[in-house]
Amino acid sequence: MNDSTNNDAQQAARILNEALPYLQRYSGQTVVIKYGGNAMTDEKLKRSFAQNVVMMKQVGINPVVVHGGGPQIGQMLERLAIESEFIDGMRVTDVHTMEVVEMVLGGLVNKSVVSLLNQVGGKAIGLTGKDADLIEASPMKLPGKPDVSLGYVGEVDGVNIDILNELLASGTIPVIAPIGTDKSGASYNINADLVASAIAIALNASRLLLLTNTPGILDHNGELLTGLTPTDITNLINNGTLHGGMLPKVQCSVDAVAAGVSSVVIIDGRVEHALFLELFTDQGIGTLIHDGTLSAN
Repeated sequence: MNDSTNNDAQQAARILNEALPYLQRYSGQTVVIKYGGNAMTDEKLKRSFAQNVVMMKQVGINPVVVHGGGPQIGQMLERLAIESEFIDGMRVTDVHTMEVVEMVLGGLVNKSVVSLLNQVGGKAIGLTGKDADLIEASPMKLPGKPDVSLGYVGEVDGVNIDILNELLASGTIPVIAPIGTDKSGASYNINADLVASAIAIALNASRLLLLTNTPGILDHNGELLTGLTPTDITNLINNGTLHGGMLPKVQCSVDAVAAGVSSVVIIDGRVEHALFLELFTDQGIGTLIHDGTLSAN
């Protein structure tokens, strides 16, 4: 063995040794992962994501994947010449648009994620919130605009975790498309972050990981912030640091922590092996949000 090979082997051993306490910490725990952004479109990132999730399962962690698919929906609507209307940044979803949403999220995107996980040695099964009444939904109302309808854009009213517990107990990785249904059987398109948060709460997950296209929450100087509490989040909203599209993400993070999820991490999905870097290294990655009782990664 030459010096270069020996150094590589020693580095690998150090990495595994560093990961040991985190492997022990998360063994038997449930981790919910929201999968979206560049991590869903870049081939190298897609494969590293799948490998990370399958490895999590192999070492005794129970991963649950909730995926997005907004860009894919937009592309399909364009191909079908269906125009989109947006109110406050949200796509109004009529009956025809909802049909496309179900086709893209519940079919094309969901099955591609399942296939990728299975290709790298996992045992994954795809679901939408309609399967086994997993996600009960109702129409979303815009704050301060009670008379404005977004159509079949929904919010989560309840989660039936029986099917998820059965799948996890059988060694299966659930892959969930964020579509819910109401008591009349109508379908709703729901923000994937909201669904991931609701499922993490219902499963009493130890950690919720939200993959994004940003490093995390940044201050006014562009520096990454981490170790944030709900009070810190409120202050960042009040001083204008947090605004726009990040607000729903941090709100569902705060809701998850308040409901008992130990911590939420907003992670840069553009970083290869981002899940491993967060879960199994001392420095972690991204912005960690917790209730104030955590002292480390």
